[in-house]
Amino acid sequence: MENVVVLIVGAGPAGLATAACLSQLSIPYVIVERESCSVSLWRNHAYDRLKLHLAKEFCELPHMSYTLDAPTYIPRTLFVKYLDDYVERFNIQPKYLTSVESSTFDNDEKCWSIVAHDMAKSTIVRFTAKFLVVASGENSAEDIPMIPGLQSFPGDVIHSSSYKSGKNYSGMNVLVIGSGNSGMEIAYDLAAHGAYTSIVIRSPIHVMTKELIRLGMTLAPRLPLNLVDNLLVMEANLIFGDLSMHGIRRPKMGPMILKSETGRSAVIDVGTVGLIKKGIIKVQGSISKIMGDIVEFQCSKKISFDAIVFATGYKSTTNIWLKNGESMLNGNGLPIKEYPNHWKGGNGLYCVGLGRRGLAGIAADAKNSANDIKSVIDAMSS
Repeated sequence: MENVVVLIVGAGPAGLATAACLSQLSIPYVIVERESCSVSLWRNHAYDRLKLHLAKEFCELPHMSYTLDAPTYIPRTLFVKYLDDYVERFNIQPKYLTSVESSTFDNDEKCWSIVAHDMAKSTIVRFTAKFLVVASGENSAEDIPMIPGLQSFPGDVIHSSSYKSGKNYSGMNVLVIGSGNSGMEIAYDLAAHGAYTSIVIRSPIHVMTKELIRLGMTLAPRLPLNLVDNLLVMEANLIFGDLSMHGIRRPKMGPMILKSETGRSAVIDVGTVGLIKKGIIKVQGSISKIMGDIVEFQCSKKISFDAIVFATGYKSTTNIWLKNGESMLNGNGLPIKEYPNHWKGGNGLYCVGLGRRGLAGIAADAKNSANDIKSVIDAMSS
């Protein structure tokens, strides 16, 4: 049994940011990570051409800026190096290959009782912690929807987390399901590598340029969000024109308000829209079923595909191991309270990086949680 002040679950950007903030306040902690390295999603499960979609000033973790010569939009490899430097700077030493199996609050002892599996040694490790920080992320497990007949599809079926590059798909008919940033960028990458690419776009989406989003995020603290949204939509319409004839509809809610109220991001165009307009990437509607290599859409169109890429996002797995977390998380493992008050539960429970606010949200959550833990410790000792 290891008694710790703070146990942090997860060594992605959220866990690392929390560890750094606790270090700055001289609060001891232990950080556990089920993978064999930190930030495994960025390191091992991101496609080759990925860059951070937001300007670097919105993508820093607490207490460490990017170098002055870093580009405005940070490529994946540079971001991973930044995180490795961050680990070194704050001497963060995660216990890797340690998977939390259960966490329960002990009412008698007034602490969290945590059971974890040390996968390297095949042993059970136990912790008690005064404070528990859930930093295992929104992106813990791949979310692949159930489509009738999917199991009959004979070709490649992968989730975007396994996608690296379109070079293996040249000359093939490929269907991308999902039209968020990953889906749109993977569709572009496939087409650029010579795949005959289709993308399923079911829901309305805002398509923006990275410069427009940077402008929106710069103006948002200074102006009413509906005013910022009107400006962004007007500019986007000038840049892209009416996309409804190409199967892309805009949501009624503006992009900044939509992000603020639902956590859904605008799509930052990397060239996909131009290829859709030229007919190089085909837009498809909802799927009704799959029969072998034939995908039937709800409009009754039937098309044969060689491969399917699911860019349908991830889901939180926190509720599988966290018991007594009802004060903070709902049935989907996401915060009950609305942003910006979502990060604190009862009994010394916190979450960092579950507010769907990207790296800027992670930085704010980490600072808030560490400062709150410090004030509780100070109150207990006074």
